[in-house]
Amino acid sequence: MATNTAARVVVIGGGLAGLAAAAYAARAGGRVTVLEKATELGGRAATHEKKGFSLNIGPHALYRGGEAEHVLTELGVETKGGPPPTGGGAYAIDGEILRALPMGPVSLLTSSLLPFVGKIEVARLLAGLGSLDVATVAGMSFEAFLRKKVRTPEARDVVRALIRLSTYTSDLERLAADAAISQFQLGTTRGVIYLHEGWQTMVKGLAGVARAAGAEIVASAKVVSVVREDGRVKAVRLADGAEIPADVVIIAASPSLAASLLPDVPALSDWAAAAIPVTAACLDVALSRLPQPRNTFALGIDRPLYFSVHSAAARLAPEGGAVIHVARYGALEDPRAAERELEEVLERLQPGAKHLVVERRFLPSITVAHDFPQASRGGARGRPGPMVPGAPGVFVAGDWVGPAGMLADASLASGRAAAQAATRREAKVLGEVGRKVLDARA
Repeated sequence: MATNTAARVVVIGGGLAGLAAAAYAARAGGRVTVLEKATELGGRAATHEKKGFSLNIGPHALYRGGEAEHVLTELGVETKGGPPPTGGGAYAIDGEILRALPMGPVSLLTSSLLPFVGKIEVARLLAGLGSLDVATVAGMSFEAFLRKKVRTPEARDVVRALIRLSTYTSDLERLAADAAISQFQLGTTRGVIYLHEGWQTMVKGLAGVARAAGAEIVASAKVVSVVREDGRVKAVRLADGAEIPADVVIIAASPSLAASLLPDVPALSDWAAAAIPVTAACLDVALSRLPQPRNTFALGIDRPLYFSVHSAAARLAPEGGAVIHVARYGALEDPRAAERELEEVLERLQPGAKHLVVERRFLPSITVAHDFPQASRGGARGRPGPMVPGAPGVFVAGDWVGPAGMLADASLASGRAAAQAATRREAKVLGEVGRKVLDARA
């Protein structure tokens, strides 16, 4: 009887990165098992169905033409949705005043948001960012770049708001300028879409591809350690003591969890210590109707605030209903203060919304990304992985891994990279083992 010599690949984590890694590894011939500690797949990309409404965990947008879309296309996962409305219903929250948010050159020049000099500075900067060679700003923080290019305080505030929107990151003092500008360029070339029925469609699509290629996906399976013997991966150990045999392990989870699974690997501990999580406070609401249908989008100028009616672009609500995400980039220490702030934004844009709530969820501090490209580490090119030094057979994937993209783009690109690196390595190892067996028989 022939023996199955395919590599046993265990993927820890059933989020976007883990499911992408599983799909690629299974298609490459690996015997893949995905272990997810939660009862459902998707992690922060999960969507919760409530009374006919589809609620993502905070605001999510898929960047057209980004790494995530490339991976989904390669795997045959179809995503459908619509772009956020760009008409007259977009506002800038400037202190206690709502102003029209400039959405183009003409509206910028007529906006009351900026003094004349500030309008010229913003127009000149935005025109230049589209064609800027980001290699010229490598090693610089975006805040340092901004202060070098723009002198007017009001103009700086507008640009900061646009970068927060593109990157979900409020720490512009440490955010690498090349990564921030690359993300801005991506958002302004082909734009973003909100997905119909929420991001669960992407999760289900990836899981379906992985299963069709032979991967086994197990929920409620908490991994507590990676077992190695003579320097090689042997198994992963679950919380109940069971061990799953493995030749390769792909850890598609946070850097802190990766470090806890292999505490004797210095690289993982170093990566966990250097990571700076991107957080946000989020208010997700489902309304029976929209009090002000025209008011679909707002961006904080003096504060890192976000408001968007996602159901204006995507099928997320029953007929006549609405799904709104309100967020603050960077969580406040006082959760109640953050909640009041987001409630005030909702009421300002949609007066009377509090009387029309069908479902409501406040999340005081969600992890948007486990790390961001830091200027001090060389930007995205300085991010770790997917191979783990000192741990042969162990790979990492996630929004904190690899040189490609940010947010979901980084998650899916790193999942692909980890699977490809893992299957190449294991094929090489198995080939060497086979040659040794043949030599011994000869």
